[in-house]
Amino acid sequence: MTALQAILPQHLLSRLVGRLAQLERPMWLKDFLIRRFMARYDIDLTEATCSSSEDFPHFNAFFTRSLREGVRPLADSQWCHPADGVLSQCGALSSSQLVQAKGRTYSVRALLAGSEEEAGRFAKGCFATTYLSPRDYHRVHMPIRGHLVRTRYIPGDLFSVNAATVERVDGLLARNERLVCFFETDRGSVAVVMVGAMIVAGIATVWGGREPPGAGAIREQVWKVDEAPLLEAGQEMGRFFLGSTVVLVTEAADLQWANQVGDAVKVRSALTIDAPAGHH
Repeated sequence: MTALQAILPQHLLSRLVGRLAQLERPMWLKDFLIRRFMARYDIDLTEATCSSSEDFPHFNAFFTRSLREGVRPLADSQWCHPADGVLSQCGALSSSQLVQAKGRTYSVRALLAGSEEEAGRFAKGCFATTYLSPRDYHRVHMPIRGHLVRTRYIPGDLFSVNAATVERVDGLLARNERLVCFFETDRGSVAVVMVGAMIVAGIATVWGGREPPGAGAIREQVWKVDEAPLLEAGQEMGRFFLGSTVVLVTEAADLQWANQVGDAVKVRSALTIDAPAGHH
């Protein structure tokens, strides 16, 4: 399966799926696709603001559906989970390396595609990787209060990010297309990396909208100190159009995890077992 992914036209397939997912007509096709997807992945809309497949204008609206107020209360912890999904890896960075899967590591510099100096800021920090399955809520929220100072779009491959592929492809999360969002917080620098994947038809942010995909050069946007947007812990920061992975990298080195690797986690729930914000 991995070999097949390597020879498939990953970007073309993903863009075609993206166009199909935006179709509003014919309505019967849109409704059919949503109903089939819900049946295939056992999706329950009781937590969503829309409760029927007919309520969504197109498949992408269904996939990036919002949640009803109050269903994901914000944890009384300084750090919270950025996404619904499975905590696939977490821990301290060891020699600037993150764990991808058992026996496979990759460097923070490769993930961020930046300078050695930038990577050095995170060299003794922590990381947490959340895998979002097709059935999960697909909006990404802030893990901690912070100012957005830079984004970096990195073109790349679009391998699937499911467990089987992650275990087989070296450095996969540092090879796939991704958007790195850098924040300055009370706990130092934080990078939230939204990793694209096979059939993922795009990444969007609340401050910039849809990130234009494509090959070519790395694309950066930088904010001046007095213009840097402030996002609160638990606030929505972006979304995936079809499933993927979020990698959180922190300069903070003393995080005590509230979950174990393999646990199902919910956005805005406690990522760490620390004193409530303000009690440090």
